[in-house]
Amino acid sequence: MLYYLFNWLEATDFPGSHLMDFLTFRSAAALLLSLFIALVFGRRIIDRLQKMQVGEIVRNLGLEGQMKKTGTPTMGGVIIILSTLIPCLLVGNLGNVYMLLMLIATVWLGALGFADDYLKIKRHNKDGMSGKFKIVGQVGLGLIVGLTMMLSPDIVIRQNHEVINETSQEVEEVIYESENIKATQTTIPFVKENNFDYNYFTRWMGDYAQTGGWILFILVAIFIVTATSNGANLTDGLDGLASGCSAIIAVALAIMAYLGGSVIYSSYLNIMYIPGSEELTVFCAAFIGALIGFLWYNAFPAQVFMGDTGSLTLGGIIAVLAIMIHKELLLPLLCAIFYIEDLSVMLQVGYFKYTRRKYGTGKRIFKMTPLHHHFQKAGNSGIDALWQKPLQAIPESKIVTRFWIVCIFLAAITFVTLKLR
Repeated sequence: MLYYLFNWLEATDFPGSHLMDFLTFRSAAALLLSLFIALVFGRRIIDRLQKMQVGEIVRNLGLEGQMKKTGTPTMGGVIIILSTLIPCLLVGNLGNVYMLLMLIATVWLGALGFADDYLKIKRHNKDGMSGKFKIVGQVGLGLIVGLTMMLSPDIVIRQNHEVINETSQEVEEVIYESENIKATQTTIPFVKENNFDYNYFTRWMGDYAQTGGWILFILVAIFIVTATSNGANLTDGLDGLASGCSAIIAVALAIMAYLGGSVIYSSYLNIMYIPGSEELTVFCAAFIGALIGFLWYNAFPAQVFMGDTGSLTLGGIIAVLAIMIHKELLLPLLCAIFYIEDLSVMLQVGYFKYTRRKYGTGKRIFKMTPLHHHFQKAGNSGIDALWQKPLQAIPESKIVTRFWIVCIFLAAITFVTLKLR
């Protein structure tokens, strides 16, 4: 809203009316606004949740300090969602398709998570919405994102090419095509120009190769949204774990969005140029501010939990952001913690069912899943698990901090891999 107001004031030469023309100013404003909303109004939302007796229902898993969390206000993801949406509506360019798609994704998954939390509270147990309905909602969002990127004339890229010096065989400069194109290209590390086209797998389709490439891209988008959203949901098991990791990942994606949306920086770094995607920097800034503000109350010992309202939304936002800046194939490294949490649960369940069917007694790989709970449990504590280390339980706050450090390391490695060709 302020973005359009300042644009109108430009015609009157109103002092400071040109500030909204600067992406860095709008991003900084979004960050500060979201942080302010989360810190100030977050406290009021927490108090309101307490009055409504919207408390967390905790199962006794035998973990230290776990039962003390019973009754802690949940559904705090509302703080993150509001603190992200309001700054974007105020200083964002709502005519930008990238911004609009991010707002839709935030509301979509926020509503899905809210419905799940509401059913848990209504039924007074941990059984909320059926997992099938969650998957349908996540698949639906992936389909919307994929189809929008396929059909929208505003979502384009410019192909980059290296100019090689014939004598030294070194790259002299990076040039871009003169026209924007619709393409199913994405960014991957370790290859020349870092570009990969999904059409590579559909070349056998001849004249329909392009259509086949888009279909494959949409399927990948659906998988990425579903896997990342569920991964963030599973990671949200310790105070500050999901929100802290998400903030680190969001910073990395904000940098990628800013660089990829600038033809100058894209050329210098020899990466894909995506016109219009720089507006995502504003959204990322608001998202980061919201996460940091929420972390103020969610850090150990937590005064509020985000619930599925927040955790499903966090993973979905990260997935959609990466897809729109054509960096979705970097997520297995950047979001490795989310995916490892996902994988730990799938391996645990699969191995337990296999051993129970074969030996009559189910065995485990980890002491407990998702993986962060494995480190909370002491080894040799009567659980028949293949991996018993660490033998001593690690305090919750230390696990969270170490996961943050690993997440920072993964973000740094993600950037480094783009220069290894």
